[in-house]
Amino acid sequence: MATSFSATKVLQPLPLNSTRSAEKPLLAQSLKGSSSFLGSSSHKLSFNKPFSPPQSQRRSNAVVAVSDVVKEKKSKSKSSISNLLITKEEGLELYEDMVLGRAFEDMCAQMYYRGKMFGFVHLYNGQEAVSTGFIKLLKKEDSVVSTYRDHVHALSKGVPARQVMSELFGKTTGCCRGQGGSMHMFSKEHNVLGGFAFIGEGIPVATGAAFTSKYRREVLKEADCDHVTLAFFGDGTCNNGQFYECLNMAALWKLPIIFVVENNLWAIGMSHLRSTSDPEIWKKGPAFGMSGVHVDGMDVLKVREVAKEAVGRARRGEGPTLVECETYRFRGHSLADPDELRDPAEKNHYATRDPITALKKYIFENNLASEAELKAIDKKIDELVEESVEFADASPVPARNQLLENVFADPRGFGIGPDGRYRCEDPKFTEGTAQV
Repeated sequence: MATSFSATKVLQPLPLNSTRSAEKPLLAQSLKGSSSFLGSSSHKLSFNKPFSPPQSQRRSNAVVAVSDVVKEKKSKSKSSISNLLITKEEGLELYEDMVLGRAFEDMCAQMYYRGKMFGFVHLYNGQEAVSTGFIKLLKKEDSVVSTYRDHVHALSKGVPARQVMSELFGKTTGCCRGQGGSMHMFSKEHNVLGGFAFIGEGIPVATGAAFTSKYRREVLKEADCDHVTLAFFGDGTCNNGQFYECLNMAALWKLPIIFVVENNLWAIGMSHLRSTSDPEIWKKGPAFGMSGVHVDGMDVLKVREVAKEAVGRARRGEGPTLVECETYRFRGHSLADPDELRDPAEKNHYATRDPITALKKYIFENNLASEAELKAIDKKIDELVEESVEFADASPVPARNQLLENVFADPRGFGIGPDGRYRCEDPKFTEGTAQV
């Protein structure tokens, strides 16, 4: 169904001293025509059986926040090109990016179990619509701050697959020279400001990046600095203090930032419905005088429409937006998680809503591309991922003298001895008996 935004009504926060009327709820509605989904098609969010929490855990008051998020575009011709949400070029770009994310993560699983990667590796399978829907709208100068589930965010932002894979392998050709690993992707060139292992710690970094953009534009008078920042984080993070503190600062200073909640319904093994007093995260935006919206995070086209409005508002200096993308991870929390806590029926339910399959269906139904064209993209991505593994495997491991680099501001305070050589080059260093 074709949709558009109303520039005057979309994503507006409540007045600071307004009263909330249960008679006229202003619930943010997702696009119509979707399958049953948490909050996607009704004025009151409903939790699909058998995944509904006990009535005692849910609030009975009317939901009040944002009105008319997505409107249906009225047109006589349903198949008219003006009705399409995307062009052929955009559709192929979205499809390629999502397929790259899925294929890359599937390869990561293989490499992890073959002993090529170490530590914890958290995969993004199932959530591709969120990364693609938002990041493919950004400019190179815009910033992205991620979590420990960061591989696909880096890929969507343009970091080459061979650099991401090499980082996972711990090789010097990785985007962090092998010192970051799975949970700490960083690229200055692509303005990927890092993956963060501890939940919530990336949000203040993103807020600082957004403040930098505003400062450059308003204080340093760099008129062309309209850069925005995306802060990605999960539902479990939304009970942490940094989240609320940064919402407050971003709203106070009208920072060009979008807080993107990837609500996959589980914080490791804790159900979101059990751990949060009000599971509708997007409502926390208007509480701070900020725009907030809920969107079906399994549909890249819906995510993209919401992202367009949020990014546009940020560029125009209209302040931050809180977007709750309800999605689902198809694998366990990490590759070390046997994933035995989630109900198989729940997993099967979301498996039928695969975002890549949904986009593929849309492309075919609207004659945007042929099956041969999509198969060509699949083949191209398979070859790209295979090449990234070969490149990473053949790349050198870091030298010992890299161990203490980028750890201390002044390496001579610890990392370099009086003779000018790295202390870690002392054969006794790893035995703990080196001269320090």
